[in-house]
Amino acid sequence: MPAKTKTELIEISRKEFDKLLATLDGIDEALATTPDPQDGITIKDTVLHRVHWVHLFLGWYRDGVAGKAVSTPAPGYKWNQLKAYNAKLREETQDVAWPAALDQLRNAHRDLMGLVEDLDETELYGPKKYDWTNNWTLGRWAEASGPSHYRSAAKYIRTVRKRLV
Repeated sequence: MPAKTKTELIEISRKEFDKLLATLDGIDEALATTPDPQDGITIKDTVLHRVHWVHLFLGWYRDGVAGKAVSTPAPGYKWNQLKAYNAKLREETQDVAWPAALDQLRNAHRDLMGLVEDLDETELYGPKKYDWTNNWTLGRWAEASGPSHYRSAAKYIRTVRKRLV
């Protein structure tokens, strides 16, 4: 069930991030960069995907506050084109080393939490303020880009790890 308050969002964000870090504990670069035999995606790809989506959300927010046009999910892409978008992302991040991917994940989470902690309850869960948020509150967008993505990443990584180890 989605968070409905700033406090709930902070709690679920921390909880899901800690679970993701626990899932990643002990994964070395060799395992992190081994493609899953079922879909060809690596654990590192999954981590960098989550980093990227946190950054997308932060960019949408910054652009919205600045009164700029916001393209969700990204300029030139529609929501039904995520498979192609994510494939392009994996290609663009293939040279990122595993330790750097983990650092980027921690930094993205820190940045997301910094924004959430800086915003007040009304900004996160009050009446619609930005056209780009559609029918969701800003807090719901933050949750979808952070803790919901952390949860799905941890689940996927556990599954892949079982197949590879």
